[in-house]
Amino acid sequence: MSTHHGEYKVSGGKLVTLDFDVTGDDPATLTNVRISGDFFLEPDDALPLMNEALEGQPVDASVEQLSGAIQAALPAGTHLIGFTTEAVAVAVRRALTGAAQWHDYEWSILREPALSPMMNAALDEVLTAEVGAGRRGPTLRIWEWNEPAVIIGSFQSVMNEVDEDALAARGAQLVRRISGGGAMFMEPENSITYALYAPEELVRGLTFAGSYAFLDDWVLEALRSLGIDAEYKPLNDITSPAGKIGGAAQKRIAGGAVLHHVTMAYDMDADAMTDVLRIGREKLSDKGTTSAKKRVDPLRSQTGLSRGEIIDRMVEVFRGRYGGTDDRVTEAEYADAERLVAQKF
Repeated sequence: MSTHHGEYKVSGGKLVTLDFDVTGDDPATLTNVRISGDFFLEPDDALPLMNEALEGQPVDASVEQLSGAIQAALPAGTHLIGFTTEAVAVAVRRALTGAAQWHDYEWSILREPALSPMMNAALDEVLTAEVGAGRRGPTLRIWEWNEPAVIIGSFQSVMNEVDEDALAARGAQLVRRISGGGAMFMEPENSITYALYAPEELVRGLTFAGSYAFLDDWVLEALRSLGIDAEYKPLNDITSPAGKIGGAAQKRIAGGAVLHHVTMAYDMDADAMTDVLRIGREKLSDKGTTSAKKRVDPLRSQTGLSRGEIIDRMVEVFRGRYGGTDDRVTEAEYADAERLVAQKF
């Protein structure tokens, strides 16, 4: 019999903790299940029912199967506040798969001088590979860049997404990043972009979609501390009642690391964005609006703070939750990124 411990922090919600044993039977099953956390649950006696629902569940049960078993055991009128049956199931899967927790690592924080957009994109690839190879620990990096650019997703068509004449007229670079997702028009000082480079084990047991909200939960806390009612909208948007704030993208590499990067609008020039990007009516309609200007609401208008002050708060919240030591990009990492700029980006 083996003992397992798992945790899962619900995006914008509470922490769910699971402790249980796994029998040595064939097939192996869960036993001695104990659910805990800082959530709220009414009535109180629903908790033992949830524990009992997981007793005897096979170790290869999916999140959907585990969540369904818990839901079936709860009487009508049960209220789960700050968590869900799916969150409990995710905590089980993370415990069984050996997923790491944020505090299992010593995080580095990078705030380097401004670079070209191409160098920033290249560094994302280099630093992710370095984490995967074990030569660098998990890292948070704040992008700074020195000229405007359109950063296009790895699967997008330049012809369909970008007006290259308008791009050239604005003196902007065109850069294809290694992650999927949509195109973004980014101007220095008008956007906030950060990247996380983490071992794959940090998101083990999560669905691909679930990992997005998991990796950005600290940012929601930072934005809320600034008075923004921020929330995560699947798959990859950070939003508020005033409009979309930003979007995330991911790339997982063979070496066992995850690149997760996010761009948020600070003081976006909507006219420039619609001039450079070919944002079609179909794309706008699925966001519930007919105007690109209404789709993105800058952080400046919601906080009245400078871009630097918002970034400082983000870093402060990250350190408070997970720790973090100031670090630098090494000469070797810069050299690798410069080679990628010449050969790829």
